[in-house]
Amino acid sequence: MNDQDQDSVKPAEIKRLVDLLRYQEGSIVSHVLLKNKGGTITLFAFGEGEGLSEHTAPFDALVVVIEGEAEIEIAGESFRLHEGETITLPANRPHSVRAATNFKMLLIMIRA
Repeated sequence: MNDQDQDSVKPAEIKRLVDLLRYQEGSIVSHVLLKNKGGTITLFAFGEGEGLSEHTAPFDALVVVIEGEAEIEIAGESFRLHEGETITLPANRPHSVRAATNFKMLLIMIRA
């Protein structure tokens, strides 16, 4: 571990994911919880009806639904996800996200 990595490591602290972000009506809020050369872990809060338009990413990602419900489309196939469920977003495959209700998700992107 180099000095730069040590600077980004936070002391141990228990946190409730659902409480780390608040909804903002009509918008998407995000907070990066961890970022290093291996990947990122980002928490998102989507207001009902908000979403991310179709896009691709060069790395695999895992979505973990923390609260609410969302429609996630991957390469033309639609999935309805609920609290406690997860889905993998394969690298280089188009995907989109739309909040069916107020919706919080953890996005874990692995770069290696």
